Amino acid sequence: MYFKLLTSALLCAIFFGTWTQVANATDTKTVASGADELNATILYQQHCSVCHGDDRFGLMGPALLPENLSRFRKHKAVKVIKNGRVATQMPSFSDKLNEHQIQSLVDYIYTPLAKIPDWKLDNIQKTRKVFFEASSLSDKPVFSADMMNLFIVVELGDHHATVLNGDTFEPIHRFQTHFALHGGPKYSPDGRHVYFASRDGWVSKFDIYNLKTVAEVRVGINTRNIAISSDGRYLMAANYLPNNLVLLDTQDLSPIKMIDVKDKNGKTSRVSAVYNAPPRNSFIAALKDIEEVWEINYQDAPPAGFVGWEHDYNKVSGDVVTPAPFPIRKIKVSALLDDFFFNQDYSLLFGASRKGDGIVLSLDARKEIGSLNVPGMPHLGSGITWEYKGRDVMATPNLKEGKVTIIDMDTWEVVKHIETKGPGFFMRSHEKTPYAWVDVFFGPNKDLMHVIDKSTLEIVKTLKPVPGKTAAHIEFTKDGRYALMSIWDKEGALIIYDAQTLEEVKRIPMSKPSGKYNVYNKTSYSRGTSH
Repeated sequence: MYFKLLTSALLCAIFFGTWTQVANATDTKTVASGADELNATILYQQHCSVCHGDDRFGLMGPALLPENLSRFRKHKAVKVIKNGRVATQMPSFSDKLNEHQIQSLVDYIYTPLAKIPDWKLDNIQKTRKVFFEASSLSDKPVFSADMMNLFIVVELGDHHATVLNGDTFEPIHRFQTHFALHGGPKYSPDGRHVYFASRDGWVSKFDIYNLKTVAEVRVGINTRNIAISSDGRYLMAANYLPNNLVLLDTQDLSPIKMIDVKDKNGKTSRVSAVYNAPPRNSFIAALKDIEEVWEINYQDAPPAGFVGWEHDYNKVSGDVVTPAPFPIRKIKVSALLDDFFFNQDYSLLFGASRKGDGIVLSLDARKEIGSLNVPGMPHLGSGITWEYKGRDVMATPNLKEGKVTIIDMDTWEVVKHIETKGPGFFMRSHEKTPYAWVDVFFGPNKDLMHVIDKSTLEIVKTLKPVPGKTAAHIEFTKDGRYALMSIWDKEGALIIYDAQTLEEVKRIPMSKPSGKYNVYNKTSYSRGTSH
């Protein structure tokens, strides 16, 4: 029922290809030519199409397109095809394919399609599955715990997620997920349901009370992340392929609307991410290829006056028309923004590009009102805030440089650059802890974790929990008493620290726990975690 990771189903199950299938597959641009091109196509049809589809869009295995494989290097793909993957449906092909044939297959699946495939609402609807009707499920939890102090731990090593008790630190339930979950799970406002999105477009709804996956649907071919509306009614998915946004009804994941992302000249864009802006009753989308920020309103009553909003119309009677729901406001910006951060009332958007350009955008005025001094590549999506010397500051790690940048939220000026042992990915804190934690995710010091005193902006301790293995992604319990750290390794672990003494409390073996997400902190939009 679930799609497997490329590393768990890359080229599975022998299938006898035909010349007809080969002909159908030749609408792709292949990197090989002549005999190599034909051989790669035949090999794909024989060994891969039964799991991944004649068109490489995916069946029981994931889509095999460059857009889906961008974070999976070719040399790793060669090893997976050759050796298979333990504890998955991916077999070894070392006894069936030689090195040249394996390399031909890898070159083939990393070749772009001649045309971006259509993926319309009808396609989405056909993939939707409802496993349990709401009426058949209990409205009370089937286990005993503080439901607001639970964690969902995503384990990428074998594509599972674990429901963890945040008081006892005991696993409650472990279940299978789709291939390569991305963007972090999102909770319903009451914390009962959690929604996942995978790289290959699958969105799943899990009922925490009943410990069951209740529905799933495929919203695209390459999906970045999802957001849940503040009223819990809508889910918005951001896609790289196709270039669009997809709106779902959270009740049963039925598709409501597909929004093609393009500018006034018809240029299309991938969507880097989508966020919920609670005070605004809207979703905010970051666009990869167009210098615009989009805001999509989801409240029942349209925004007053519809100033600056683009919208469709519903005909009611005669010549009387009314605005349709989900209008869009498109705001021009001066750079392609990959990452966002918002102030607490969501009136301001802080954006950064891969070139290091940083802007401050007023969502109310619909214009840029300032700039940011954020060299390198700040990871604003992992930014946090706290009060420092009577003023609010934002802190962000940097994906290219070994520094954490502290920015005054009122003046947008840099308060301090804190030097670290290397580029970092995740930064976390909590309202009730004096410390902020940041990893050193990239480079030779990936096994380190810095702890920063929020009152002095100094690193007070550097942890090295497992030498040689990546330490990442801190998250806190509801009360901020404990900090949970991931060891990003197949033979990894979840390490619990006392957030005051910084001493280790417990270690739980897990399979590459990429992130863990506390129900309360996420649903309350804690200042110490990403939104």
